Amino acid sequence: MPDINALFRKRIGLPEDEIVRFEILDKVLEKTAKSIPFENICIINKNTSDISKESLVNKILDRNEGGVCYELNPILYLFLQENGFDVSLVRGAVYDHSAQNWAPTGLTHVTILLNLNNQTFVLDTGFGGNLPLKPVPLNGRMVHSGNGQFRIKKQNSEYGDYVFEMKLKHKDSDWKLGYAFDTKSIIRDLPELNAVKQVISESEHSAFNKAPLMTKITDSGTVTLTGSSLTVCTDGEMKKEDIAETQYPDLAKKHFGLSVK
Repeated sequence: MPDINALFRKRIGLPEDEIVRFEILDKVLEKTAKSIPFENICIINKNTSDISKESLVNKILDRNEGGVCYELNPILYLFLQENGFDVSLVRGAVYDHSAQNWAPTGLTHVTILLNLNNQTFVLDTGFGGNLPLKPVPLNGRMVHSGNGQFRIKKQNSEYGDYVFEMKLKHKDSDWKLGYAFDTKSIIRDLPELNAVKQVISESEHSAFNKAPLMTKITDSGTVTLTGSSLTVCTDGEMKKEDIAETQYPDLAKKHFGLSVK
């Protein structure tokens, strides 16, 4: 079996001998967000694999690729398990602000719940550029990070019993709904995620099977690449430039370390 603990530490640059306590999880989340991009290249190339511990390790830790929520959060979940944390994976539904409604793909967001000392926290490294970079408690307390402010509210909806809200730095002046999630919708084993993968990969309603997208957190903001543009946000200043098709592979390699055709 692969040594997930050692491989994950190497991927994000966490020392082998550093004990992973709750108090350093913000450091783990930030290193993960800056090292492993959110990207959909395998989906676009129709080259996805069934979800398993081995396939996640191969894709993210051996081949140094990124992924979407049902890949990024499970690999972090496996690492946290290896380091003795009480964690589980749950499903949620993203809110589509352009349509002012829940995304029609339903319960296809995957996030992590961590239980510690009778408290529960959300850890999420699979929500594009909207990452809290810290554990967010379910008791409603707001957390601040370099990426903004985040909180979780107890709120019943058709998709769960809590909602994740955000106020992104340099972007949002008011709280925005991110997603609803169901604390009772526990994913019991990784192959259950193949149902999520199928919807995201194949549904006409999926936003991630239409065009390439890669994004990650940087020291000063975010960088996002599509097939036609590069957007770099630095300390609140956004610079977006159109790119030629021939530039795309070089930019993917330069900014994300990814080899694409």
